[in-house]
Amino acid sequence: MGPVAHSDGDALFHAVTDAILGALGLPDIGQVFPDHDPANLGRDSSQFLAHAVVAAGRAGYSPVNLDATVILERPKLAPFKGALRAALAAALVIDPARANVKAKTHEGLDALGQGLAVEVHAVVLLARPERSGDAQNAR
Repeated sequence: MGPVAHSDGDALFHAVTDAILGALGLPDIGQVFPDHDPANLGRDSSQFLAHAVVAAGRAGYSPVNLDATVILERPKLAPFKGALRAALAAALVIDPARANVKAKTHEGLDALGQGLAVEVHAVVLLARPERSGDAQNAR
């Protein structure tokens, strides 16, 4: 069993990508990387996230921290949290201590609880590089 997706289907990386694009007021991941484009077939989701980080940089922002919650029944993510945090922190170019990944289940309820789906919520704080006297730099 695995994701039904056009790309590699990494729901966590997709959610983080969308969090950045959304904070910038840009089109979402499905518009930027449409599933009808053959170039995106099997594509590594880290490339989507890299695109979003570059877009943030072009707009004058950089990621400060990440808080993500993955909701699924299986696999249990606890053994993978360190690796997930490290991979996301590297992609966002932030300290791993500023990347948080939580895992939840739906205790057998609905499609998530039956192991038929995954849901991810992600929030990424973006900020402009600090300038003296600039207290209003977060977006």
